[in-house]
Amino acid sequence: MVLVPWSLLAYGLLGLVLLWQGGRLLHRLWWRPRRLELALRAQGLRGTSYRFLTGDLREYGRLNREAWARPLPLRCHDIAPRVAPFLNNLVKEHGGGKAACISWFGPMPKVTITDPDLAKDVMSNKFGHFEKLKFPALSKLLSDGLASKEGEKWVKHRRILNPAFHLEKLKRMLPAFSACCDELISRWMASIGADGACELDVWPEMQSLTGDVISRTAFGSSYLEGRRIFQLQGEQAGRIMSCIKKILIPGYMYLPTKNNRKMHQINREIESILRDLIGKRMQAMKEGESTKDDLLGLLLESNMRHTEGNGQSNQGLTIEEVIEECKLFYFAGMETTSVLLTWTMLLLSMHPEWQDRAREEIIGLFAKNKPEYDGLSRLKTVTMILYEVLRLYPPAIAFTRRTYKEMVIGGVAYPAGVIVELPVLLIHHDPDIWGSDVHEFKPERFAEGISKASKDPGAFLPFGWGPRICIGQNFALLEAKMALCMILRRFVLELAPSYTHAPHTVVTLHPMHGAQIKLRAI
Repeated sequence: MVLVPWSLLAYGLLGLVLLWQGGRLLHRLWWRPRRLELALRAQGLRGTSYRFLTGDLREYGRLNREAWARPLPLRCHDIAPRVAPFLNNLVKEHGGGKAACISWFGPMPKVTITDPDLAKDVMSNKFGHFEKLKFPALSKLLSDGLASKEGEKWVKHRRILNPAFHLEKLKRMLPAFSACCDELISRWMASIGADGACELDVWPEMQSLTGDVISRTAFGSSYLEGRRIFQLQGEQAGRIMSCIKKILIPGYMYLPTKNNRKMHQINREIESILRDLIGKRMQAMKEGESTKDDLLGLLLESNMRHTEGNGQSNQGLTIEEVIEECKLFYFAGMETTSVLLTWTMLLLSMHPEWQDRAREEIIGLFAKNKPEYDGLSRLKTVTMILYEVLRLYPPAIAFTRRTYKEMVIGGVAYPAGVIVELPVLLIHHDPDIWGSDVHEFKPERFAEGISKASKDPGAFLPFGWGPRICIGQNFALLEAKMALCMILRRFVLELAPSYTHAPHTVVTLHPMHGAQIKLRAI
């Protein structure tokens, strides 16, 4: 009998806890989204209405499935309706005159800003009240490196990483770029048939090339171990995208589903390989071996200099932080350049007159010699082509930020907790900025440089903008130039009859059904 009151008290406390948790959930999933929606609409913003829990995710998925079921005509570069149908429709319906418009990522309001000047303001963080939109459980599985850091942590990581990407350091990596391209071309030449040609899907070929490049330039002589990392990173990215919509379910990433277990297993294997490589390199440095000119050696040297120079270990990176930066080397270094090279080869196959002009420039500068930095920096036609490919087919079709304090931009007060979406693809395809020929492949628009290519000198954003602009953009462009020089000297590129023009997004902009090209040996 004595236990009854205590039992009642326990049940009462449990009821209060459940009621409190239920109230928090209701606030997060209903009252807070409604309050934010009212605050934004009161300032004249239009867009979709909030739907409980899922927001626009169902409509987003439905439109993607419909658009991705239909390929585009060959040589059609008006890709936004297929690549981002929901975003394209949203801006057409609600974003007239560069007005910002509202949509919903689950219970989180998302405001899309297509005005390039306002987009630059957001990316430059001039107001100081934006942060990267990130999901810690996912970041840890792919890379919790520089791209996901904020504030003082970002400053420290960027300061330590910068020396590895100085131009003088990149010049020393050109032999590794060249060696990887030689291996690729030798493999292709071995596939040439009696008719002097062969057909290849160059999408996996470019992934393999850029994976080898980042393996050699990141880990030097240990690049074979590095190759295993980029294979695992590729699988990890696909698995993460398959569950991206489910991350809104609280605790979903910690459920023991088959996919979640596999992602954690892949992450453990990647970290184990990296920990071993880093440990061996640090031991060699302690024993007096000279620092190698690969990214890992340069990173560890810079890290040691900051640690010893300040006499404080917290001024440097921990082993775990170095591991995360190495994971980022792989994903960003391999993914962005492979996407750029794949679309460049496809567009040069679609527009052979530009392929001929590029080849003429390359042979005029290098003849049969190995491309070197001074020559690569003088490639005007090739550079124009790469910029136009990045404009029409940007690897990242949008950047996102989130407000963590109320702030005003473009005359609109954004409360804390609003996602700000900057649609690079739509800005790059805006006829008001680029002209009526916006969907045509016209590299000559970059003949006088980026600033004079459009009506708005800041409307070209493939690598972002401001202090957080991609640290590896010079690495990517140098690698792409080297690869194109060596490929175009040896092969003529033609679209294969089996090629289907179907760009779509899997983290970055991929060819859905591959990139089949016929290579003719020169």
